Amino acid sequence: MGTIFVDNLEPQSGTSLTLGASGDTIALASGASQTLAVNTPSFLAYINSGQSISNNTFTVVSFDTELYDTGSCYNTSTYKFTPNVAGKYFFTVKIRQEVQGISNFQIRIEKNEETSSYTFPNVIYYNNRPFNYDMGVVSGILEANGSTDNFRVRYLGDGGTGNISASFGSFFSAYRIIGA
Repeated sequence: MGTIFVDNLEPQSGTSLTLGASGDTIALASGASQTLAVNTPSFLAYINSGQSISNNTFTVVSFDTELYDTGSCYNTSTYKFTPNVAGKYFFTVKIRQEVQGISNFQIRIEKNEETSSYTFPNVIYYNNRPFNYDMGVVSGILEANGSTDNFRVRYLGDGGTGNISASFGSFFSAYRIIGA
């Protein structure tokens, strides 16, 4: 096989560029890098040792340990995600509560510490009327400007005090959506 030296490959007008055929592998040379569209920044943070919660009080959830953080955008001290790339992000929060006597709980993903509005596009929330030791999951899409927008999770439970569990996988995660 030979080597082709070019500075730019462009398809003919109105067509697409194809490299290789079905089943082929395209390898990069040692030291080369790719610039393909990727779903970054992204992160997943979880609660390492549980968190006490008070009755009828919105509490910022302390996701204090990172499983991964591809853009160094999640802060384990403030529990906020501040993406450094503008775009739409898919968020997921799972909380396992260990609260007896609770009649209702709410999980909120808040943009820029939104506390007055319950409406999209600044808040995604989930309400539930649980049994004791219940779990809630909330997911949705929020937009970030890539420089100052931040996102956090708050929890509200009424009718009891207790803990947000670390042992059953309470977590907060997000990734940038490509092409949205």
